Amino acid sequence: MIALDSPVAAVLGANKKAEKFTKGLGLQTVGDLLRHFPRRYLNTADLTKVDQLHDGDFLTVVGEIVDSRIKDYTDRRTGRGASRLETTLATDGPQLQMTFFAKKRHVTEWQARRLAPGTRGVFMGKVGSFRGTWQLTNPQLVLFGDADAGDADAEAAEAAMTIEELTALFPIYPLTAGLESWEVMRAVRFARAVVEDVPEVVPESVRSAYDVVGARQAFDWVHAPEDWAQVKAAQRRFRFEEALVLQTVLARRRQFARTIGAAPRTGGGDLLERFDATLPFTLTEGQRTVGEQVERDLAQPHPMNRLLQGEVGSGKTLVALRAMLRVVDSGGQAALLAPTEVLAQQHYRSITAMLGDLAGGGLFGEGTGVELLTGSMTKTQRTGPLSRLVTGESGIVIGTHALLEDQVQFFDLGLVVVDEQHRFGVEQRAALTDKAGTPPHVLVMTATPIPRTVAMTVFGDLEVSTLTELPAGRAPIQTNLVPLAEHPQWQARVWERVREEVGKGHQAYVVAPRISGDTQEQGETDAVDRDEEGNPISPVAAPGSLSAVVEVAEQLCSGPLGGLRVGVLHGKLPPDEKDRTMRAFAAGDLDVLVSTTVIEVGVDVANATAMVILDADRFGVSQLHQLRGRVGRGGLPGLCLLVTHAEMGSPARERLDAVAGTTDGFELSQVDLELRREGDILGASQSGRFSSLQNLRVLRDERTIVEARTAATTLLDADPELTGAPELARTVAEIERTEGAQFLERS
Repeated sequence: MIALDSPVAAVLGANKKAEKFTKGLGLQTVGDLLRHFPRRYLNTADLTKVDQLHDGDFLTVVGEIVDSRIKDYTDRRTGRGASRLETTLATDGPQLQMTFFAKKRHVTEWQARRLAPGTRGVFMGKVGSFRGTWQLTNPQLVLFGDADAGDADAEAAEAAMTIEELTALFPIYPLTAGLESWEVMRAVRFARAVVEDVPEVVPESVRSAYDVVGARQAFDWVHAPEDWAQVKAAQRRFRFEEALVLQTVLARRRQFARTIGAAPRTGGGDLLERFDATLPFTLTEGQRTVGEQVERDLAQPHPMNRLLQGEVGSGKTLVALRAMLRVVDSGGQAALLAPTEVLAQQHYRSITAMLGDLAGGGLFGEGTGVELLTGSMTKTQRTGPLSRLVTGESGIVIGTHALLEDQVQFFDLGLVVVDEQHRFGVEQRAALTDKAGTPPHVLVMTATPIPRTVAMTVFGDLEVSTLTELPAGRAPIQTNLVPLAEHPQWQARVWERVREEVGKGHQAYVVAPRISGDTQEQGETDAVDRDEEGNPISPVAAPGSLSAVVEVAEQLCSGPLGGLRVGVLHGKLPPDEKDRTMRAFAAGDLDVLVSTTVIEVGVDVANATAMVILDADRFGVSQLHQLRGRVGRGGLPGLCLLVTHAEMGSPARERLDAVAGTTDGFELSQVDLELRREGDILGASQSGRFSSLQNLRVLRDERTIVEARTAATTLLDADPELTGAPELARTVAEIERTEGAQFLERS
């Protein structure tokens, strides 16, 4: 009996190319083979007659390669050597020229062996005429013969695909060198014929309710469809199945969280009320609503697990501080974990400033102590804060990874707030929550807006709160693109605008992607466009030519910004120097701060009205949106200039145009997701090894994800142990047992 978990060798048998399937494609079981889905289909139903050709026609022709040769040349864009394969295709009409380009010569050589003279197949593409010769541009193809084997190999010739096997919708599979789609198709066809039992993960009641076909039917239709309707039905089935499994795991985690005991934090003191009475402004409607949600969570006998997302400057820190004060009122303590020292120090300054006399115990000892712990503090500097935390004298601590160290102990840790949560892995957050006697409540924050389906998919075990309003006093930010490729003379105007802002008594940021020369900021990644193998595609500039903070500051001081007070900030500076520089800028003692992305989050200088981002194409959409959120924070209009050498029409310019076109972070998060690879959604620190979805696409499949979430919740409400859905229960349990559970865990 052959089952889905049988070794793939059970259906490949003595196939000489078995290793191509196992090592080349990574298929170990029959189930892996059946789930190796086509990436597209060739519609071969109507073969084109090529007796008369017209420019722009889309052809589907059967032909034979009669000439194939490699041509070496120099790429004019890069100046590097490159190669291409030029072939001639004989048809029942005129011959067609086909050209295949590749970045690496070994790929061109493999293509030449594949398309050797005598190779026959189906070729599809748009026809055009160049210098009197008909050409087929970027053709898709299905080959009948095995060019690698050679004409003398009778066994290979007999095994080669025939035109009779060409189906109306021919499946094109992801391949490895030396393997053709028809070979995968044959292996899959045999596997479908001999597999006796196909487990059904989606229960019949759910399939009926959501119009989902059965598993065996879906395998038949996805690999050998008769029409597009079957393709779509099969694809929906597998996307729904993946969504259902994922949402069931997340729903079970939500259920489990409600069974964990935690100390309700309902107050008892009046610190929060006295703090609210000192606020010089009224909370926004969103802040009030989210605050009520958080208070309800804190009052429960199980841990709060809530994600708070909101635009830059929407007031997330204030919401978090009010939650911390509620916990302090109940006799507990709160810890705020920040990813960088700059952000931790900024939080410390802003929170102590907001608390005023209520910080440090207050004038009459009726407030709470607020501590700062960072990695750069000496042992002597840490002694006092550590002592006050372990005795409960201080109720709030703000820190970096230093909070995770063993010597940091608490009297009664009741709330953990994680800022910019995507920068911390599961283990790091667990190291802090484990310091509590009973499971603490957890509030994670992000200023990177998250599309609804990403929140449901990646953070589906968290309750999600969103702040969409900006507090009163936030001024609009004008964002302009400065394309130096087309207008190099605009560079001078950039620095004139900075001088104008400083002349009005304001301040400005200048952001560069490098510290000095080729030195990157820690944690920085370039937003370089890459091919499927991860190779950079026509980078805008070599790393050595990118703007660097140290050099830019020197050039500005001796040139266009001469006479202004210019400071430098980056992650390699000693902590005390970073702190002095930020304090000087915040106090107005510096006119311009030249910095890396260490100012991306948390830095709040009300008088800063302008930002220049050099080599802006090296940053992602969300990062650019975060950076420009540092200006316009004091009621004064903000200006952000995106300086780039990226050429018009490039993917990099598409990103920059999107950022310049809107200040709506949620709209940009959709754009960001559309422009990025789907597998980048989770991020390595969040996901362990499993950082991509197999069939689902969180934007395209929003309806499916919503349906699956509803179905999962309904199933578990009626049958918490899933006894009526044994295959779903088995699949979910397997995920929960394996390392794959890391990519779901967010607590």
